[in-house]
Amino acid sequence: MTEKERIEQEVQECVCEFMHVHDEIVDKVERVMPQEQELLDLAEFFKVFGDSTRIKILYALSQSEMCVCDIATLLQMGQSAISHQLRVLKQMRLVNFRRDGKTVFYSLSDGHIQTILAQGMEHISE
Repeated sequence: MTEKERIEQEVQECVCEFMHVHDEIVDKVERVMPQEQELLDLAEFFKVFGDSTRIKILYALSQSEMCVCDIATLLQMGQSAISHQLRVLKQMRLVNFRRDGKTVFYSLSDGHIQTILAQGMEHISE
């Protein structure tokens, strides 16, 4: 079987053999579906997790508060690259920062982020 044939077979397995809408199920789910903007915001939120550098930063911050120098050393990357990613994480409210003299320390904004990372790790380990 060629790759194209395998993909076509997988697509056919995902399609109903006849058209029959289960109105009661559709109505039930429709009542609890979030608004379009909320779903767009959720998609943007999860896009942030689509970058391995940001995942590494979040994982590091789940272990300890760190400054840009610490993170750059840990990940063997430049400070400007780390700063850029931290800016994205800050805009999405995933990290907080505090200034201590001339040093800025970053931490996860709340326990939800650590939970998301842990559940993701659990999922890929299954």
